[in-house]
Amino acid sequence: MEHWKLWGSIVNALAILGGAAIGLLLHRLLRVTQDGEATRAGGLSDTIMKGLGLCVFLIGVQGAIRAENMLLVILSIVIGAVIGHLCDLDGMINRLGQWIEKMTRGRFGNVAVGFVNASLLFCVGAMAVVGSLNSGLSGDHTVQYTKSLLDMISSVVFASSMGFGVLLSSLSVFVLQGSITLFAVWIEPILTERVIAEMSAVGSLLIIGLSLNMLGLTKIKVMNYLPAVFLPILLCLFM
Repeated sequence: MEHWKLWGSIVNALAILGGAAIGLLLHRLLRVTQDGEATRAGGLSDTIMKGLGLCVFLIGVQGAIRAENMLLVILSIVIGAVIGHLCDLDGMINRLGQWIEKMTRGRFGNVAVGFVNASLLFCVGAMAVVGSLNSGLSGDHTVQYTKSLLDMISSVVFASSMGFGVLLSSLSVFVLQGSITLFAVWIEPILTERVIAEMSAVGSLLIIGLSLNMLGLTKIKVMNYLPAVFLPILLCLFM
């Protein structure tokens, strides 16, 4: 049955929810200070964010160097950037984040930043695609269970620094991985090992962009590049 095929995606989303909830508690502990220690707590939070930025940079580099066709990666980034800019994906996400902040009276800080960063980190990668395909084709959730454990640990750390938006990224994971699972029979022929490798390489470049933003070195609108992740599916047919 379809809902059992989705079990791996459900577990992954719940793992992120649980990890993010723990991270939010730690986030509150960093904010709640006594006896004039607010400045030190703020410095600690910034230090953790910069450390995460370095870790995210390493994750991105490890994935990006696996690219097999650099021209395909470049075309994906350029065309994806044009599509994302014209659709103003970054603006849409930020407006959604601002609406959530307004509805919650700003109690959860900058929701959009945590949502975008965590969504890309958890959704972009070979494990997300391969695990979802395995769940849809054979009902084997092993890869997604492994990914769930890794994502839960990561979400604790990310939510402690980036806040409530990380928790919302569980929706992105469920929608993306659940969609791949449900349509696995139809999309499996086009999601070859080569396509998945190139998608991961492009996605890893976006993760490097995220890390540079987290380190305060750039202000890249990474969300506008998101269409690039899916373009290798089309470009691999001609290159």
